[in-house]
Amino acid sequence: MSTENPVRILFVCMGNICRSPTAHGVFRRLVIDEGLSHRIEIDSAGTHAYHIGEPPDRRARDTARMRGIDIGDLRARLAEPDDFIRFHYVLAMDRDNYENLSQICPKGLEDRLRLFMEFAPELGIREVPDPYYGGQRGFEQVFDMVEFAARGLLLDIKSRYF
Repeated sequence: MSTENPVRILFVCMGNICRSPTAHGVFRRLVIDEGLSHRIEIDSAGTHAYHIGEPPDRRARDTARMRGIDIGDLRARLAEPDDFIRFHYVLAMDRDNYENLSQICPKGLEDRLRLFMEFAPELGIREVPDPYYGGQRGFEQVFDMVEFAARGLLLDIKSRYF
């Protein structure tokens, strides 16, 4: 793919304020560090409209900031069917969101929908748990999982597109 046609990634959780913006920020940092920001576009969305227009949860922002990543510029939005046309990867954080996304996925584009943790098979974890109702440790755990899967995702993108 050329810079005119970047690879596009969409991370999706329920409200787009915890897991998907964390993945968005972690992957964005990795892409910048690899010098690939001109070749990869990143976004995040939610399957529910609870928080449209809001920034990520304060605990997600704090956890990211403690690790040198700023996600304060991100704003929640709702996933939509056109996302499957725009994005090469639509990555659900868990099975429930995967099922919700499969309901809006246009026919013929199902191969774009995957669970994010598929990119970290060695962890043996299929889903990123929702830290919203837990304590700070849950946000740190999510961040650790997301970092691992983000590296696997980048390897996949490089092997398929670059």
